[in-house]
Amino acid sequence: MKRRVFVAINLPKEIKEKLASFQLKWPELPCRWTKKDNLHVTLAFLGYLTDEETAEVCQEAKEVGLRHSPFFVNLRKIVYGPQKAAVRLVWAEGAKSEELAKLRDDLEGELIGLSSELESERGRGYIPHITLGRLRRWEFRKIEPEERPEINEDISLSFEVSSVEVMESRLKRGGAEYAVLESCQLSK
Repeated sequence: MKRRVFVAINLPKEIKEKLASFQLKWPELPCRWTKKDNLHVTLAFLGYLTDEETAEVCQEAKEVGLRHSPFFVNLRKIVYGPQKAAVRLVWAEGAKSEELAKLRDDLEGELIGLSSELESERGRGYIPHITLGRLRRWEFRKIEPEERPEINEDISLSFEVSSVEVMESRLKRGGAEYAVLESCQLSK
């Protein structure tokens, strides 16, 4: 059996609650909002892996975690994303973080051979983001651009990253369900 696997930073409960409260701000937006419990920062999406490959990812993620110290992520705004492509999401965007970029690059360096899905972005400077919702594109396109809700909300939320999680995503009719397969502590 293959699992749909990714490596992520899970958010503290209070950060998830604050971010989820913003979803209520735009009820007219044609959007499938992310469930509060599913809010996270994706570091590496690996796709469908065998149990053996998943075990290897867990081992590599543990080793990477041991090479990094805990650090803070600062979330700065809620906007449409991605900025350089056709808008598909509403997300919370963070400040650039050197520690986060190094952690992500280290993970990608160790995991790149395990997945054909992993598209390396090493060295590109990573800006953390958390998907709050996915726009229903055909409905969104029907709204005249000047009539679309403006989403440009300044926020100031900060949380400590002390672990990364190897996660499984199970696609269900009501949306994805996530399960932690391995929690890997940062402990340099």
